[in-house]
Amino acid sequence: MARLSVELEQFFFDESRSEQVILADILNLAEERTFGFLFVLLALPSALPIPAPGYSIPFGILMFVLAVQLIAGRHRPWLPARWKEKGFGLAQIQKVVKAGLPWLRRIEVLSRPRLTPICTSRAGRIVLGLAIALMSICMMIPIPGTNTLPAIGIFVIGFGLLDDDGFISLAGLTICLLALALVSVIIFAGVQGGSAAVKFILNGFSMPIAE
Repeated sequence: MARLSVELEQFFFDESRSEQVILADILNLAEERTFGFLFVLLALPSALPIPAPGYSIPFGILMFVLAVQLIAGRHRPWLPARWKEKGFGLAQIQKVVKAGLPWLRRIEVLSRPRLTPICTSRAGRIVLGLAIALMSICMMIPIPGTNTLPAIGIFVIGFGLLDDDGFISLAGLTICLLALALVSVIIFAGVQGGSAAVKFILNGFSMPIAE
């Protein structure tokens, strides 16, 4: 089977295609690698250091649904027919894929089947699915800084699932732990800052007027 980078380049650039790409087309391209393929592709826009507004929340929801199915033991994902007809602008996708291809090729050089039970066993897929589900929730939080590192974690785990590379999936789990710590700090700082601001405002209104 051709490398993912080769297939994406051919699918999005070498073949004639309409201005809209629907999710069903991507599912057909994924074939039996559906879960890993979709996690890689859906996490890519938020994982890259390029502006990609509007992707984190809808793709986070979609990856959460897929993660739940991975935890439940499904081998192929189920998506509502209405979701499969969801269209995406070809030009925007080409921009994201073009920026992501060099990163894909770097990981492909390292990727090979090893520590496969992490990706293929029931327990391993449950752990990976839980990590992806948690990172998907982090991506949906509308606070700056809470989506990039979680998306990178999902991206790396997905790549491990593609080639049954447990080592790469373990690296993805490590990134997820770092992302969870970062998101927790950001949320805690936001809550503390908000509480301090509220107290400051309330104290300001309650200050006695000097005579």
